[in-house]
Amino acid sequence: MNATLACVLALAAGTYVFRLAGPVLHGRVELPVRVQELLTVSATVLLVALLATGALTEGQGFAGWARPAGVLVGGLLAWRRAPFAVVVVGAAAATALLRLAGVS
Repeated sequence: MNATLACVLALAAGTYVFRLAGPVLHGRVELPVRVQELLTVSATVLLVALLATGALTEGQGFAGWARPAGVLVGGLLAWRRAPFAVVVVGAAAATALLRLAGVS
């Protein structure tokens, strides 16, 4: 067995154990309210960090102003509870129009 296959199998087993832990431990482990609040905040922080790195960077550098503007338009449309298709098309259209206008 080569090292890559061993790593894949180890990650698969770890993922399965994490997924199994929820139903098995449900009702047996009681988390304090403070820990629940911290987990909620930490999940939000991780999602915002993922959004920021995806919107602002490409490769090793800055992605330009058109992409963050498109993400902002998509975020505003989502905040206004627009349908998902409208959010995606609006963000893509804003980015495309800015790039067409010469904004990189």
